[in-house]
Amino acid sequence: MTSMKRLLPVFVTFATILLISLSCYYDNEEALYPSLNSSCDTISVSFSGTITPILANNCLSCHSNATAAAAGNNIRLEDYTDVKPRTTAIIGSIKHTGTYSPMPKNGGKLNSCPITQFDIWMKNGAPDN
Repeated sequence: MTSMKRLLPVFVTFATILLISLSCYYDNEEALYPSLNSSCDTISVSFSGTITPILANNCLSCHSNATAAAAGNNIRLEDYTDVKPRTTAIIGSIKHTGTYSPMPKNGGKLNSCPITQFDIWMKNGAPDN
């Protein structure tokens, strides 16, 4: 019984420290609200750094070389030589304007950032950079 009485303060101290350390919760605004701190880079827009990721995330599931024949009306958007001649149609499709087929098909309109970036890239002459 005496050994138990000696261990009790050690156990209580350990439990208290454990509870205090687990109850402290620190988050920063960036972790809690990532959309507040995200910005749309409209300065350094390039084909390889900006347009290629937009296409990869939103278009290539239907318009890659492997899927275009079956799912993408045989329209390939996998590289610069595929994209460059179709820039007007692509921007019309992602903006859901005119007679262009709204893209992504059966999906919602893209956020404004990738649309703006694509538009800027086009207005800069659609360079292969």
